[in-house]
Amino acid sequence: MWKRPEKPVAIDLSQVSMGLYIWLDMPWDDHPFLYNRFKITDPKQIASLRAIKSQGKLYYYPEKSTGVPTPAVKSPEVNAVALAESIEIANIDAELQRRNKEKHEHLRQQVETATRADRAWEQAAKVTREAMIGMTRSPKQAGAQLLDLSRKTAGLIFQGQEVLLHLLGDKEGEGQQFHALNVMTLAMLLGKAAGLHEAQLAELALGSLAHDIGKAKVPAHLLKAKTRAKHEEDFYRQHSEYGVELAKISGVFSPTALSVIADHHEYLDGSGWPTGKTNAGPAARIIALVDRYDRLCCPESPEREALMPAEAVARLFRFEAARFDPRLLSLLIKLLGVYPPGTLVKLNDESLGLVVSAGKDSLRPTVLIYTPEVDKREAPTVDLTKVEELKIEESLRPSTLPADVVQWLNPRQRLSYFFSTSKS
Repeated sequence: MWKRPEKPVAIDLSQVSMGLYIWLDMPWDDHPFLYNRFKITDPKQIASLRAIKSQGKLYYYPEKSTGVPTPAVKSPEVNAVALAESIEIANIDAELQRRNKEKHEHLRQQVETATRADRAWEQAAKVTREAMIGMTRSPKQAGAQLLDLSRKTAGLIFQGQEVLLHLLGDKEGEGQQFHALNVMTLAMLLGKAAGLHEAQLAELALGSLAHDIGKAKVPAHLLKAKTRAKHEEDFYRQHSEYGVELAKISGVFSPTALSVIADHHEYLDGSGWPTGKTNAGPAARIIALVDRYDRLCCPESPEREALMPAEAVARLFRFEAARFDPRLLSLLIKLLGVYPPGTLVKLNDESLGLVVSAGKDSLRPTVLIYTPEVDKREAPTVDLTKVEELKIEESLRPSTLPADVVQWLNPRQRLSYFFSTSKS
């Protein structure tokens, strides 16, 4: 369990040694390190601290350190000798400038990628919300909106050589579009991993966006209820049938897309509903799986506890695997990684972070680093695939962390995520 560091102790630059967990009290732009709090694990870090003139700005946390400060040395000549011996480069200043430039460029690219995903989500959310509101009044127009969005989304994902899942910035408000877009995003990525072609992805996207449109005919208090009486549950479960009726009126849904709406609560072991069938089609199987995952993380009822993403993955694998296509479940776990977006983590240097992108390696996602001295929007993110010395030690529940830390990291009860694509 992570514990808040006690009050930091100021140390002389000459006292820095291996194993110290330090705090560099200076702007992030003024040093080459990924963030301001970290454990010294490499002699080159000591050399860099001396080269950037961090004297008077250096502190360490005794209880988080595995080493102790060395005796202070007053002679500047000794420091110069130690610096020359600790790092083998011809020009220290030039090396630090190069590393700082790389750090900023890497962060710029990550922010740019995440921003594109966020903007794309905003546009998709607007279209989805308008279509859901209009489905009962103007189903043909609403259906055309969803069809256009599904085709564009399928084209982007099918043609993108690299497609990454991103946790988005804070989203305000409520609405079915949050869940619909989460399900569509995961369904698209899972469908591509399963080998679907572009037309099949478009059908899957259309069905996933509309899989809950029948809930427009279900009273809001039943949707939000933690428990329901039998007659209320029976009524609630008719939303699949209502959804199929609305979709048919729109005239844009293929048989595959309709099957997604009809069967997204059916499970392979027969425990699903409304009919308990065990032979739902491939598209419906995909939606049943991702719909369940998102509802574990973002329950429809505010009275139900939201699982952390890693807990939701574990539950699907350990306790609910019989419900789902084993190949799809395996692909979903690989897609999300061991630490899915939205997971709070502790790194091996005692830093805290929030996973914001699944990345290519299941154990090495991209992490937003807890840096309370800066605004969250300006905090560094670290792609662990590119920083070999860092790794995740464990995932954490919000209840194990101080309230202000949780507030800064803000793993929302309702997670919102989308994707970014690249052709390079």
